[in-house]
Amino acid sequence: MSRAAPDPRPAPPADLRPLPAGRFDAAAARHLLARAGFGGTPAQVDALVEMGIDRAVGLVVDYGSQPQAPVSPDDFDRDLVPYLDAAERQELVRARREREEATVERLERAENQARAADREQLAGLRKWWLARMIETARPLEEKMTLFWHGHFAAGARTVEDSWKMFQQNHLFRTHATGNFATLVLDVIRDPAMIRYLDNNQSRRGRPNENLARELLELFILGEGSGYTEQDIKEGARALTGYTFQDEDFAFQEQNHDGGPKVIFGKRGNWNGDDFARLALSQKACSRFLCGKLHRFFVNDTPDADLPATHRAARDRAVDAMASELRDAQYELAPVLSRLFRSAHFYDDANRASVIKGPVQLVVQTVRQLGTPVRQLSSLVAACDLMGQNLFEPPNVKGWDGGRAWINTSTLFVRQNVAIYLLTGRRPDIYDWENDGARFDADALAAGAEDPGALVDRLLAVSLAAPAHPARREELVRFAASQSSPAARAGRALATLALITALPEYQLA
Repeated sequence: MSRAAPDPRPAPPADLRPLPAGRFDAAAARHLLARAGFGGTPAQVDALVEMGIDRAVGLVVDYGSQPQAPVSPDDFDRDLVPYLDAAERQELVRARREREEATVERLERAENQARAADREQLAGLRKWWLARMIETARPLEEKMTLFWHGHFAAGARTVEDSWKMFQQNHLFRTHATGNFATLVLDVIRDPAMIRYLDNNQSRRGRPNENLARELLELFILGEGSGYTEQDIKEGARALTGYTFQDEDFAFQEQNHDGGPKVIFGKRGNWNGDDFARLALSQKACSRFLCGKLHRFFVNDTPDADLPATHRAARDRAVDAMASELRDAQYELAPVLSRLFRSAHFYDDANRASVIKGPVQLVVQTVRQLGTPVRQLSSLVAACDLMGQNLFEPPNVKGWDGGRAWINTSTLFVRQNVAIYLLTGRRPDIYDWENDGARFDADALAAGAEDPGALVDRLLAVSLAAPAHPARREELVRFAASQSSPAARAGRALATLALITALPEYQLA
């Protein structure tokens, strides 16, 4: 059995005691902006340091006072699906049966055109959300929307309705840092989730177990935590009749099993809401959710690679988060506020300990370095190539995250997308293209002329933790070699391009 190597660093604080105010420096502010959002510019970092930790965390978590572009149902077309209405569908069935080829061709062409329009709208939806993450003045709101998208995972390929995916995205944003119990009750009414997990096919006498199973295994309690197969079967009965009509939730009482059920040892004529509340009342719920939040915001290092003292510190921090969540009646903002104020969150052991997901990598490069956005369609495609296609998680478990983001193929794309954002150049099959928008890397260098000072400045604004000394020395040698007038003009940009290729750049 392999064992984690000894870690020379002291164990992080084992609870959520506050970070002393005097330790909230530029590096800590940069850490907060990267983890609770998608990074920030040097000016934003300085502004948070000036505020102090309490006001800074308050600004990040209590973001309601910050401006935000509204989300309207009119932003996208809700009437693309169904592709054919009921009368047209019946006509198509009849025409196929009676071999009326002209009618079949006309209706199939209309259906294919509607499908193509829905796919085009989905492509627009991906660009729209990526742009919101880049431009938002409420980064935690979008970061939590992304978290819920991976937690309550549903994929557009199965749902086959881009507006349902838009509607679900808005649901996650509405409850981003709100009440988890309220969110769960809305998720079991969400048409995209109902369609994805086949609950629209669930009937009295023929319950479909998919939604009930995933509620307990993946959404509320965690696999094998305090429930039985009988709880799933009875929960599926409770959820019968929960379906949708067109784009809206519908409860079909004629399809609901209103008989008595025993769930978590309690007997009653439970419905789907009752089933969700019974699951939420289990103590395992708070710890399961807080464990996922800790991995997402604090440290995604696998257990096997964490020293025992660090695992114990993490476990006690998660316990403290879970206790706070229960005390707050499942309100998330108090838990996140306490976490982001804690010494545990800022400890060295938890810096540079989360691998940037593809979306995080792209959005943080733009927001932290201040690069041009370039073409959103190219950035969406790059995220897909790196393993994170928005609105298409690989399965109901969502993205694995962590080290699953990194392999020889994705690392190549990660390096190229950073170069594209810095320079506008992208590697196509035959050539490199440049969109013409220039990025001023000299502004990040803040006037540093000495090669060592230049490198240190660029490393400080780019990385979550200091670079390996040997890599820093290589960068200094490179910067010093750019001595001609032409080379010096592009020295900061060239050095920054090398920094984005470092292993350390993949970490937040």
